[in-house]
Amino acid sequence: MLICNPDAIRESLRPRIASGLQAVVVLGLLAVLAGCSTFGSGSGSGATETGKASYYGDRHHGRKTASGERFDQHALTAAHRSLPFGTRVRVTNLSNERSVVVRINDRGPFVRGRIIDVSRAAAERLGMLRSGVVPVRVEQLK
Repeated sequence: MLICNPDAIRESLRPRIASGLQAVVVLGLLAVLAGCSTFGSGSGSGATETGKASYYGDRHHGRKTASGERFDQHALTAAHRSLPFGTRVRVTNLSNERSVVVRINDRGPFVRGRIIDVSRAAAERLGMLRSGVVPVRVEQLK
């Protein structure tokens, strides 16, 4: 006759369950990070990131940005989730190769899949006013 002790079985499986759970968590984090765009080393003067850009303008004009300054849709500025305020980046529209240098002064974008929100003036120089969202490369300048 075989007698099963549930507590003994649970204790013997605990290390396997813990390591399995850790593996699931690590794999999940890697999958999430693989889908994110991140800054990496590029061929230019700083780190680069690729993804989608959008622009914001009229309804935000004059409002305070996360840095505390007023948003000016006519200035060459942008919002980025993590770069320090004051950082200058070159944004290149990958559809037409037009680029512009902007200064980070706000946080965002808060839309999944987008990496930067540029001002209307920057959007004009990038040739993205009609489309609204374009694929870009963002290069941090030193």
